[in-house]
Amino acid sequence: MGTAIGAALERVGHVVFGVSAVSDQSVHRARTRLPESRILPVDEVAARSELLLLTVTDAELAGLVRGLAATDAVRPGTLVAHTSGANGIGILAPLTRRGATPLAIHPAMTFTGHDEDTARLANACFGITAADEIGFAIAQALVLEIGGEPVRVPEERRALYHAALAHGSNHLVTLVVDAVAALRAALAGAELMGQATIDDQPNGLAERVLAPLLSAALDNALRRGPAALTGPVARGDAAAVAEHLRVLTDVDPDIAAAYRALSLRSAQRAAQPALIDLLEQR
Repeated sequence: MGTAIGAALERVGHVVFGVSAVSDQSVHRARTRLPESRILPVDEVAARSELLLLTVTDAELAGLVRGLAATDAVRPGTLVAHTSGANGIGILAPLTRRGATPLAIHPAMTFTGHDEDTARLANACFGITAADEIGFAIAQALVLEIGGEPVRVPEERRALYHAALAHGSNHLVTLVVDAVAALRAALAGAELMGQATIDDQPNGLAERVLAPLLSAALDNALRRGPAALTGPVARGDAAAVAEHLRVLTDVDPDIAAAYRALSLRSAQRAAQPALIDLLEQR
């Protein structure tokens, strides 16, 4: 995320003079995406920055902030922004007390470490939290500069904001991977002439079958909300759901358990009380 945002800022005229990178992967990304930047120790980057971006994991952020504060590495007046979705500006308090301006600027986007990361920022919303209107104005300007859309998130609701994003994006990946696994089992040995054989590699026949269906379902859900729900659960077809659970259990009991849990939630959304009772009893 750090090098992706840095590259996006450089494209609109900011100078990223230095980055801190430790692992081989992060060093490679820094040299590839920010070739004009020097790889420096954290305290040197912090001491020279007008805008300091902290793009470590949530678990590492508090310790990094405490370390920077303890060494007085950050000058008063420095803009210090982290990219954690789960945290607001409270976690930056040790630096705020030393005169830094705290900002929480989280891109609502998934990052894979590949070149498309920077391009995706231009279409992303950014959850921003700041201490005052001046801070909000600065954060909004930075986001708008790189083509993103700023969205205010109250300090006390950062965890809920992050939970919603994680529920939608992370669990979507698990759901799709499970669906692919089940479809691979269904299609094994049934390839048509010219099609690739079914294997466990991504981007195969099972994914091609699912891609247009999943894309349409996601589009419908975002456009139409709960009314987009279709299929046996929405129709209250208990026999079909029970058969799905049986055959999925044969493939992988864990996939069947996930299907049951999501079917129960879907039945609640679709107001199918008989199906809810059936699924709660299983």
